[in-house]
Amino acid sequence: MGLLVFVRNLLLALCLFLVLGFLYYSAWKLHLLQWEDSNSVVLSFDSAGQTLGSEYDRLGFLLKLDSKLPAELATKYANFSEGTCKPGYASALMTAIFPRFSKPAPMFLDDSFRKWARIREFVPPFGIKGQDNLIKAILSVTKEYRLTPALDSLRCRRCIIVGNGGVLANKSLGSRIDDYDIVVRLNSAPVKGFEKDVGSKTTLRITYPEGAMQRPEQYERDSLFVLAGFKWQDFKWLKYIVYKERVSWTHNIQREKEFLRKLVKAHVITDLSSGI
Repeated sequence: MGLLVFVRNLLLALCLFLVLGFLYYSAWKLHLLQWEDSNSVVLSFDSAGQTLGSEYDRLGFLLKLDSKLPAELATKYANFSEGTCKPGYASALMTAIFPRFSKPAPMFLDDSFRKWARIREFVPPFGIKGQDNLIKAILSVTKEYRLTPALDSLRCRRCIIVGNGGVLANKSLGSRIDDYDIVVRLNSAPVKGFEKDVGSKTTLRITYPEGAMQRPEQYERDSLFVLAGFKWQDFKWLKYIVYKERVSWTHNIQREKEFLRKLVKAHVITDLSSGI
């Protein structure tokens, strides 16, 4: 009996020792990591392989964003009046914020998509891994991969993205929104009946199956329908529509297929987004 009591006490003491040892080790490890973060020098590089300064984080993004433009940008665009289009401004500003920034792929997927190795390494929504055959089949039918000729001919394009929140209500900004060359709307953001606040112009409507509007008349006839593929089923969904195939999904998806089929018949341009 005494031996069992001794063994029990020994095991309890051993367990207590292990718990205390684990807590001590964890606290020491956490302190060490904090010390390393506060004292180590993290090197980041831009797209040309040049070392970035301490004002950038380890991923290469500018740590402090403010309303001031970098000196070289402020000088370059100093003579542009407020509201005018500034050629190359958006790319230059993005490069200042994230020096690794580059545009290796076109706005929309076209028949050269197999050349873009980077987007083929990741599954949707970060890439198109595993979707090659579906995308090829869709592009062989749609054949439209760009903006309209009128927009493509512009040397500079002013763009605005109109979100779906209620912040624009009663702001009467519709006319200012319509002044932009390209107006981008998302999913089922309404326009009809709200023109005074959100404008009447739609250049691109970016959506995915679950977020698409249900009735064809809700779409602006002169706008581009853009699919943003978040999952592999989204590409299959678009293929069913383009090829007018029967869909054995839920009733909701079947209804979406029917109205988008009408859009295709009405010559609304259907495209694939490669990451807007």
